[in-house]
Amino acid sequence: MDNWSLIYDGFDPAQEGHREALCTLGNGYVATRGAAEESPADDIHYPGTYLAGCYNQLDTTIAGRTVANEDLVNCPNWLPLTFRIGDDGRWFNLRGADIREFRQELDLKNGLLTRRVAVVGPGGHRFSLVSRRFVHMSKPHLAAIDLAITAEDWSGPITVRSGLDGSVINAGVPRYRELNGSHLELIDSGEAGEDVIFLLVRTTQSRIEIAEAARTRLFRDGEAASAESRYVEKEGFVATDLTFEIGSGETVRVEKVVAIYTSKDHAITESATEARRAVAVAGSFEELRQQHTLAWAAAWRRADTTIDTGDHEQRALRLNIFHLWQTLSPNTIDLDVGVPARGLHGEAYRGHIFWDELFVFPSITSKQPDITRSLLLYRYRRLDEARRLAAEAGLRGAMYPWQSGSNGDEETQRLHLNPRSGRWLPDNSHLQRHVNLAIAYNVWRYFHSTNDWVFMRLYGAEMMVEIARLLDSLTSFNEATRRYEIKGVMGADEYHDAYPDRDEPGIDNNAYTNVMTVWLLTVLLRWIDDAPPELRAEFTARLDLGDEETARWSNITRRMTVPFHDDGIISQFEGYGDLEEFDWDGYRKKYGDIQRLDRILDGEGDTPNRYKLSKQADVCMLFFLLPPDHLAAVLTGLGYAFDEDLMQRNVDYYLARTSHGSTLSSVVHASVLARVDPERAWPFFCTALSADLRDVQGGTTREGIHLGAMAGAIDIVERSYAGIDRLNQHLRINPQLPSTVKKLRLRENFRRRWYELTFSQGQVEIGLEADGFGPATVKVHGRDHVVEPGRRIQVKL
Repeated sequence: MDNWSLIYDGFDPAQEGHREALCTLGNGYVATRGAAEESPADDIHYPGTYLAGCYNQLDTTIAGRTVANEDLVNCPNWLPLTFRIGDDGRWFNLRGADIREFRQELDLKNGLLTRRVAVVGPGGHRFSLVSRRFVHMSKPHLAAIDLAITAEDWSGPITVRSGLDGSVINAGVPRYRELNGSHLELIDSGEAGEDVIFLLVRTTQSRIEIAEAARTRLFRDGEAASAESRYVEKEGFVATDLTFEIGSGETVRVEKVVAIYTSKDHAITESATEARRAVAVAGSFEELRQQHTLAWAAAWRRADTTIDTGDHEQRALRLNIFHLWQTLSPNTIDLDVGVPARGLHGEAYRGHIFWDELFVFPSITSKQPDITRSLLLYRYRRLDEARRLAAEAGLRGAMYPWQSGSNGDEETQRLHLNPRSGRWLPDNSHLQRHVNLAIAYNVWRYFHSTNDWVFMRLYGAEMMVEIARLLDSLTSFNEATRRYEIKGVMGADEYHDAYPDRDEPGIDNNAYTNVMTVWLLTVLLRWIDDAPPELRAEFTARLDLGDEETARWSNITRRMTVPFHDDGIISQFEGYGDLEEFDWDGYRKKYGDIQRLDRILDGEGDTPNRYKLSKQADVCMLFFLLPPDHLAAVLTGLGYAFDEDLMQRNVDYYLARTSHGSTLSSVVHASVLARVDPERAWPFFCTALSADLRDVQGGTTREGIHLGAMAGAIDIVERSYAGIDRLNQHLRINPQLPSTVKKLRLRENFRRRWYELTFSQGQVEIGLEADGFGPATVKVHGRDHVVEPGRRIQVKL
């Protein structure tokens, strides 16, 4: 592999699912897994196609209970492109061929997937194939395949079949296969001219129409060629069969251009009409590819980060950037969508939106803040639904769900399957109210990075206030301790959803939730005070925000409970220090991989609620999100001690008790450790960076990438190693490169101005793009440096 390519030599059925996820092609509107064009979904391949924001809800009866599951829909498969020789009824498939050569290459720079295959078919015919395909980055409704077929030692008739398959279901995650996965119904299909076929389906509940049209043409020696054409239609499947003669040693090319539209798209008359029209006038494969390449070049100019370590980190970093931009691109700005935790790469987590945007937004905002703004508006448009959820729970304000999909309802299942034990268990993860704090934090960070007062005035501040009201109403005053507390929630850890001696779910005074609540109320009160008088008056009147409410918020910021134990260890929650220590060595010896201790313990009839153990960072999230001075201000304002060793002490304590059952765990620990010990942080960074490339969770990447971990690893480079701080009026840089990194170069968009930053051991070079504005001040390790537009400065570290 080079730094711009992901290359697989040899066909490995056992790894095909992993490769398909990593070779997914997308553009922020639609994405298609890197499955072979000729392969339907089977025990090896899964050619899923996913449209951003395309959900459908179905009911399934499980364990005597009717369960509603809303899924990101597996849309009609536009890939089918195969062939057969002569009258042989067997269509080409690698499973029935003698493979002499196989190479698959994902070109990250140009967004192109190429596969080269040399085989001997069942009839002894030797032939070679080269397929290339892309999903267009600047024309989001278009995708294309170019297939070159060479007859090596034979001649005769050959039939190529180019199809659209609407019979697909959601079946990409084995543990979900007991759920109803038939989301599509056929509405219409047919031919549209000489070389165009189309398919129109509709989701069964959300009633979204999805139209695909395909134009298939044959070429010899670079010129269009004729073939006998036959239209084929089966249940939910349409195709064009092209039959022609091929000579020994001859190469023919088949070009397939596809258009995809839905009834949710803007400025259309009807989705099938638009798809047929678009594909009829689309350019050739090469013309479209050149435009697509230019679009990726523009994206890489913003997003590329070069890191010189002499090892594989550069390629892994670019792979993460590539998949981040395939999921969330400029094409996303015009859509009403959120951040799917597993990208548009598979069906894990049913395509839902969790809190992963907390890890995704920093890097996106630093390159294209308008994407972040659009994604935050997904949350704003569902504010009324969040208010409804809060009211149904007897609470004030707005309560965003732990899992969100189409309309912002709570999509968290009430039962989940433990694949180790085969049991369906209660799922209490909807009690993770901290997702609301993540949304508020994202609004605040976006505002500080962009100074977008219009957004705050129209949307952001309202979300923050309604979330503050929710946390306020979750808070009660304990007369015995004379402090406020929050009961019955879950923290970020996810392993602890109840006390071992209680029947009701939830734990009390989760430190992460409580401290971040105080942080939110503090920054919101400060923002109200700092807002221009006219805006403050408008804002408080519109939201009916009075002195009595803000006075209570102020009281909470001085008297919230934060539990401690063992001389300066912040307790993950009240009573954590009384739990049993866990036998880490014994379980590692017994099971090897113990990342998912919750499933292991359930299989033994036990529960993580009894032990001092964590799936992922919980208390350490405080050090991840809040700079030391901010956290110190919160804790000392509450009357708790803060010392310089607090972070190191707590990180050491919880690292020894964390199974890292989430890919986000390495992200948080690498970022936190990088501030105090960059060398110790490096292994965690490498794990986070390559979590999907190496499939560190033992097979989960095939179900979809872990977008939060991919983006989080990028953020470690930017925020921890480059030391970029976006939380002040001026850009602040506090570089702390580990010795492994010889050089680091990236671009940063801060408050709508582009900076080019080059770091080496002992120096940083700062360039400011010529943008027609005046000089900018950049703080490096606390000292001011002035940069003129179009100029560069060097600063010794």
